[in-house]
Amino acid sequence: MRETVEKVMSEVKKVVIGKDDVVGKVLMSILASGHILLEDVPGVGKTTLALAFARALDLETKRVQFTSDTVPSDVVGISVLDKKTGEFTYKPGAIMTNILLADEINRTSSKTQSALLEAMEERNVTVDGETHPLPAPFIVLATQNPFGSAGTLLLPNSQLDRFMIRVSMGYPSFESQVSILKDRAERNPLDTVNRVISRDTLLRVIAEVGAVHIEGNIYEYITALTEATRTHAMVSMGVSPRGALALCRMARAKAYLSGRDFVVPEDAAAVAPDIFAHRLILNSKARFNETDGYAVVKDILEQVKMPVLKELR
Repeated sequence: MRETVEKVMSEVKKVVIGKDDVVGKVLMSILASGHILLEDVPGVGKTTLALAFARALDLETKRVQFTSDTVPSDVVGISVLDKKTGEFTYKPGAIMTNILLADEINRTSSKTQSALLEAMEERNVTVDGETHPLPAPFIVLATQNPFGSAGTLLLPNSQLDRFMIRVSMGYPSFESQVSILKDRAERNPLDTVNRVISRDTLLRVIAEVGAVHIEGNIYEYITALTEATRTHAMVSMGVSPRGALALCRMARAKAYLSGRDFVVPEDAAAVAPDIFAHRLILNSKARFNETDGYAVVKDILEQVKMPVLKELR
């Protein structure tokens, strides 16, 4: 089914031009059942990326434009009194979907942001003491603008930790910008995105990704990388065990898309920056030196020795 998954990338690339690396990382995260945080300026195609994946994967998607007056019930739902029966019934919120596009997630209140915590970790929501399972797969694809703080609230570390990856699309190259202008002159490129895979098939692929083999020394390598973030001179709080598990899952997806049923150390190293950087809390020394999380992870990858596999399967 790898060939089918590769066709998904081809369909998404019809509308997300010149950003093959980002498309690949988002697909890997979906195959690893991980949530995605797209951090970038408005207008670079974050929403288009999410909608293109939803169409190619034939998944239901709902969009919430987060604002200061968005309340938790808009997201998770609410219990409504049925006048006929005199009982409360659950009215689902936007979260009852496969891909939840959370636009400008940093422009809503902390209370509303926190409403997503249970859903992102446990794939269910609890309203008035009653738990409701979410459909599978369930992926939160959130966006936030890192520039300008007016009307924004930083995501708490507990929520950042629940995003498998944080990626930025960036501005398109000159050639890509020309292609975008031409493509949108007469049509909406999203209309050209075809369904490639059914939901049930996608779930089988996700199961296959979860079965990709990881050797013991690679587990040790991932652990060494994780521990290095906790002792680095510019870090006050390093990567949690949840982050280490995310790296394992993402490395499996990387191996799967590379046509292998086993993980090599390079798989983990390639995806570590997008998984670790947003989980780090840097200290004053890092801020003084204008060092960010990606630079710290790069330094760690250079310091921690990469293992050599004894045998390729």
